[in-house]
Amino acid sequence: MAAAATLRPALPQGPEQRASSLLCTPKHNRVAAGGRRSLSFAVRASPNSGAKAVSIPKQWYNLVADLPVKPPPPLHPQTHQPLDPSDLSPLFPDELIRQEVTDERFVDIPEEVIDVYKLWRPTPLIRARRLEKLLGTPAKIYYKYEGTSPAGSHKPNTAVPQAWYNAVAGVKNVVTETGAGQWGSALSFASSLFGLNCEVWQVRASFDQKPYRRLMMETWGAKVHASPSPATEAGKKILAADPSSPGSLGIAISEAVEVAAKDANTKYCLGSVLNHVLLHQTVIGEECLEQLAALGEAAPDVVVGCTGGGSNFGGLAFPFMREKLAGRMSPEFMAVEPAACPTLTKGVYAYDFGDTAGLTPLMKMHTLGHGFVPDPIHAGGLRYHGMAPLISHVYELGFMDAIAIQQTECFEAALKFARTEGIIPAPEPTHAIAAAIREAMECKRTGEEKVILMAMCGHGHFDLAAYEKYLRGDMVDLSHPADKLEASLAAVPKI
Repeated sequence: MAAAATLRPALPQGPEQRASSLLCTPKHNRVAAGGRRSLSFAVRASPNSGAKAVSIPKQWYNLVADLPVKPPPPLHPQTHQPLDPSDLSPLFPDELIRQEVTDERFVDIPEEVIDVYKLWRPTPLIRARRLEKLLGTPAKIYYKYEGTSPAGSHKPNTAVPQAWYNAVAGVKNVVTETGAGQWGSALSFASSLFGLNCEVWQVRASFDQKPYRRLMMETWGAKVHASPSPATEAGKKILAADPSSPGSLGIAISEAVEVAAKDANTKYCLGSVLNHVLLHQTVIGEECLEQLAALGEAAPDVVVGCTGGGSNFGGLAFPFMREKLAGRMSPEFMAVEPAACPTLTKGVYAYDFGDTAGLTPLMKMHTLGHGFVPDPIHAGGLRYHGMAPLISHVYELGFMDAIAIQQTECFEAALKFARTEGIIPAPEPTHAIAAAIREAMECKRTGEEKVILMAMCGHGHFDLAAYEKYLRGDMVDLSHPADKLEASLAAVPKI
């Protein structure tokens, strides 16, 4: 079955095309009848002028179908036997379970979901010409900008279908965790569209740093807890041991899963890590393939994205991996993670729990240990002890590389980007920007004219406190304490 993302005639314009029609400069003035002055304008070309509009994909892409070695199955947390799909029924509706385990290459996107996608998709692919000029590099840097969504990030790409499938199944309540607040905002938005009650456990460090993210969620009707919270047994246990715990995504997952497992009318939604989440995010890469072709770029040489749980990186990279596996292009893939939470670069590849309390299935993934609590860096969405099993598997197969970067280098890169391209990035994609700048500067040294494609997964309008800390010189680099990492890895189950 062929992917259904085909070029369409210029009907409704995408965000960049609409913007270019507004970037006008006065050509001359004349006085109209009645004495009013009228203006005529000459259109100023946008960075990607002449590019054809692309359609919203009609299907999501499943990388599992094309891998030469299939990923290891998740295991039941008690029996350690391969998980039966029915074991996931307390947490997810049937269709999401089917997508989680499917071997189909493409999965049709429901029309109702596409109708919501039309609020912001296709998202713009922009060439960072001003950043290139600042760096003096012969490389071309493109970024796929997901910050045009209502929630300001890539997260609604999966929040909308997850909410829709739950609503169709008759679910009344959904619960979830959130780190930086991007995922919680996205699910709150999607739940408001389909009449679901939404409850969110937000990691305490981000809850304190980013009050406006909480207010966004509440504006869309969600109830928000700081995690760890006294509302769950998992939260109470953490608070008893450490009343000042900054929290982690693993802890917040435990709290949300606990609530879902106890109520038949409540289901759990996850913003990253699982196969069906990465599947939904492939709309990013599918659009990008067509946009590059429309711009006359045969293929990127390097695809770069930040990784916490892996959905942003996988969403951009997986369709390009398909093309590479088919021999149609040969890009390199680079995942970038924070030095304070270096899951791919310092973690072990082992079966571990996806949450701190050990309530989830065991997944074969790169992990720092389910008890690892990262230092409270500003990229809250990257503070996760594990990595998506599918990305971990692809990394083990040697299809991609990974590096870890400190947050001060990331924010230095963010300022370069903001002061040339105009967009203030969320702290998470600053990692991708920093890596792209490293690559571009290497091209400057060698003279190579590489095409660098970068995942720009969201804006930082609600992260300005982090920028203030950096601009004042108060931001410090944080690393993973060796003793804490050793202790958490010792608790990884022996399978």
